[in-house]
Amino acid sequence: MWSGRKLGSSGCWFLRVLGPGGCNTKAARPLISSAVYVKNQLSWTLQIKPGVFNEYRTIWFKSYRTIFSCLNRIKSFRYPCARLYSTSQTTVDSGEVKTFLALAHKWWDEQGVYAPLHSMNDLRVPFIRDNLLKTIPNHQPGKPLLGMKILDVGCGGGLLTEPLGRLGASVIGIDPVDENIKTAQCHKSFDPVLDKRIEYRVCSLEEIVEETAETFDAVVASEVVEHVIDLETFLQCCCQVLKPGGSLFITTINKTQLSYALGIVFSEQIAGIVPKGTHTWEKFVSPETLESILESNGLSVQTVVGMLYNPFSGYWHWSENTSLNYAAHAVKSRVQEHPTSAEFVLKGETEELQANACTNPAVHEELKK
Repeated sequence: MWSGRKLGSSGCWFLRVLGPGGCNTKAARPLISSAVYVKNQLSWTLQIKPGVFNEYRTIWFKSYRTIFSCLNRIKSFRYPCARLYSTSQTTVDSGEVKTFLALAHKWWDEQGVYAPLHSMNDLRVPFIRDNLLKTIPNHQPGKPLLGMKILDVGCGGGLLTEPLGRLGASVIGIDPVDENIKTAQCHKSFDPVLDKRIEYRVCSLEEIVEETAETFDAVVASEVVEHVIDLETFLQCCCQVLKPGGSLFITTINKTQLSYALGIVFSEQIAGIVPKGTHTWEKFVSPETLESILESNGLSVQTVVGMLYNPFSGYWHWSENTSLNYAAHAVKSRVQEHPTSAEFVLKGETEELQANACTNPAVHEELKK
């Protein structure tokens, strides 16, 4: 996150020395989980409950007739139609919460530390609007997003939530920082129209996954993914709350040498443009890594485009260079995920039992029990 202060001559020299290059990191490997299905059972019911680590780093998930043992470090067991996350799990970094809590009263100061985010609306609002309009055959002039439901994750003070509401969308903004939501609610109260279209909640994304599954036409996570502690879990939750065919919009910072030099060393440690500790370079994510995680969760990446901020003019512009900031648009598949091998085994066993029940009286009596 860039601050609104201007760069001096030393900053100009620093930019010239660094040049435009950068190195991307390799995409992270997808998580692999396994399931054990016990044959010769008359029924097979999956009811996963929170697991517990034992002394051998094994997680046991309790269920009526099923046990899953994961001997490696795993984040979750992924199974179609099963709830992946409970409210006891979170991607929220408590350290990040403290950082943004201290700045909660500055969201609507257009000349303050959030000035670049105000300016970023000139790019990200049309980016979201234009891509969503491709899915709407007819739209109302002045309210092009009327009828659409959008979730703004990590909404902060509502800087992006309000413009989306003014386009006619029904928007829910969520943020784990209570003071951020208070600021957002106070600001929207001055506009009666927005007061009806926008709802704010103090919560994390994981807390509303179950109640909002496949609810939203679009999910927006702008300048958020570089602050979460579990990127894969976060993106899986984004996918869960999207309707089939829904859109996910992300803006974030690439993980390159250039982003470390400018975003961490220069901006935070040398020039003091951004408060120290605002960003952690290890949390930055490359477009390749992001695309890999999204596609493994059933989303197809449509667009990745670079964004560059000019600290002298205070404006953003699009760029083919994604070495620093970039925006991404992905669409959730409309086709249901194919059943896993365990599901095929279960289906085959069930059909076999049913066939035997018709011809074997002993099996028929056992099924009645």
